[in-house]
Amino acid sequence: MKKVLLIMVAVLGIAFAANAQNNLGVRLGTDAELSYQKMLGGNNRLELDLGANGFLNWNTYHYFSVTGVYQWHWYIVDKFGWYVGPGAQVSLFQSTGGNNYFNVSLGGQIGIDYELPIPLQLSLDVRPMWNFLGTYAGFGWGSCLGVRYMF
Repeated sequence: MKKVLLIMVAVLGIAFAANAQNNLGVRLGTDAELSYQKMLGGNNRLELDLGANGFLNWNTYHYFSVTGVYQWHWYIVDKFGWYVGPGAQVSLFQSTGGNNYFNVSLGGQIGIDYELPIPLQLSLDVRPMWNFLGTYAGFGWGSCLGVRYMF
C-alpha cells in the first residue's frame, strides 16, 4: 500500500511539474506565429515561435521564421504582468523577383500579459530586432497580440 501511495504521489508530482503553466497558442499582428511558452525557474520562461508572413499579400516577399526569446516575467497585480527579454530569430525570405535569402536577427521583446479565469492567456508585445543579412538588413520590429492556452 505504501508503494502504491508513493508511486501515486510521484506521478502527481511529475504531472504538476510538467504542467507548470506551459502555454500554446498564436501570435497575430505584424506576423502570424505559432507560439509556445515553457516556464523555467522562478518567473522566467522561454518562448519559441514558428512564424510566417506575406502569404496573403504577395506584393514583394514572404518568409518563414523561428524565434526564441528568454523572458523575465513580473506580476503587476494578481493575473496581470509584464515581461522583457533578449531573443534571436532565423528567417528564410523568398521574394517575387527571385531574391531568396537567409537572415539572422538579434533583439528582444517587451510586453504585457493577462491570465483569464479560464485557462487562457492574452498578451500584447513589441519585438524590436536587428536583421544582419539580406535586402532588409537593419533595424526592424513587429507587434503582436497573443492568445495562448495554458496547460
